[in-house]
Amino acid sequence: MNFQTLSQLANLAEERALSIGALMVEEQSAESGRSAEHEFAKMKEYYGVMKEAVRRGMQENTTSRSGLTGLDAQRVGAYNAENESCLGGPASQAMAYALAVSEVNASMGRIIATPTAGSCGIIPGVFLSCQERFGWDDDVMTYGLFAAGAIGYVIANNSFVSGAEGGCQAEVGSAIGMAAGALTELRGGTPVQAVHAVGLALKNTLGLICDPVGGLVEIPCIVRNGFGAVTALAAADMALAGVRSVIPSDEVIKVMLEVGSAMPEKHRETAGGGLAQTPTGRKIMEDLRQRRK
Repeated sequence: MNFQTLSQLANLAEERALSIGALMVEEQSAESGRSAEHEFAKMKEYYGVMKEAVRRGMQENTTSRSGLTGLDAQRVGAYNAENESCLGGPASQAMAYALAVSEVNASMGRIIATPTAGSCGIIPGVFLSCQERFGWDDDVMTYGLFAAGAIGYVIANNSFVSGAEGGCQAEVGSAIGMAAGALTELRGGTPVQAVHAVGLALKNTLGLICDPVGGLVEIPCIVRNGFGAVTALAAADMALAGVRSVIPSDEVIKVMLEVGSAMPEKHRETAGGGLAQTPTGRKIMEDLRQRRK
């Protein structure tokens, strides 16, 4: 890739008079040696998988094998249909869709890791709800996925996207940043505004630990996906309104690396701390152990 930082990414997009998404199509094609059309078609297939995961999560039984989670997306959807939600309809729908995909993952369904399975609901939740709201076609959304991928590439190569390495800030935080930056561009924002959206989003998740109860990607992972989708919408709106990340986004990414590296091991996907070690968390783990005997 011809960029390694978000500032380089924004500058390169502006120099070539391209959106970040269109730039990433070219960069991916050059790196893979495959045609831009091939790369675009493959990404469009991935978006189809995301849409199907949302549909399944909103319509089918997503009870996990552990029995701990499932059907919350449908509960939120039903509540939204019958009540005026506190968030408002569009944000509530994004939240429900994010929960849906994460519940499909927990019930062993097919998802796209964006950037990980633990954060798989955020980008689909944001993208599909906005697609339905603004009437964008799948080609537009595919360019959005390329934009998200470019942002994820920078984060992964300068910090973490793995909860085992950097806590949940690395998984959910990165996904929020990717969704926020891509959505900013989809809504007509400049590459610079998209980069500011990433920094705004990441700053809001710094220090978030990874503490899965029972070592499963269920509690609290699923609800964090729902909250993450809402945060991504907020970050995009701030950036589009002209709010800037006072600490440059590339510096925020470095801070995420610093914080994640200093995070105790028990708070990095080991189930050794945080919510996993509450009395209720320990009881759930013991119940799971007994069931496996």
